[in-house]
Amino acid sequence: MIKQNIHTLSIYVTNKPGVLSRISTVFARRGFNIESLVVSPAHDAGYSRMTITAEGAPDSLEQIIKQVDKLVDVIQCSEHSKTGVLEVELALIKVKFQESNRLSLFQMIQHFKAVTVDFTENTLVVRVTGVTEKIDSFVALLQKFNILEIVRTGKVLMARGSENT
Repeated sequence: MIKQNIHTLSIYVTNKPGVLSRISTVFARRGFNIESLVVSPAHDAGYSRMTITAEGAPDSLEQIIKQVDKLVDVIQCSEHSKTGVLEVELALIKVKFQESNRLSLFQMIQHFKAVTVDFTENTLVVRVTGVTEKIDSFVALLQKFNILEIVRTGKVLMARGSENT
């Protein structure tokens, strides 16, 4: 199912307790559902970068950005479209392994440039990276192999060229 009104925001914040809570409250008040959230240290000590993917009405997004930007510990908040950014997501997928499906499973792994990271007698764990659509397609095709577990990181992104993320 393709979701509508998905937005990706990059938020540069001071690394202090409670910042995430205040930001997520802004989204909740506006009726946005946070689909994924990635927080990581920035290159400057004391700061973090948040990448939030959320679903909600586009007309509310501008207001969310303004409200988040006004929060004390937020340095910058901006939305990113698919153009002008590099985006990557990672997924670990555990599938049931049977000798009878070995060839087709490994061909699919190779086609998606995925990597086998664990292999037991009856399970296989695969790591795949790429844009969300690539991972969604890979997961859909793996359904016939009996997926046991999936863990996804959510999307991280960086602006291309000299533009700041």
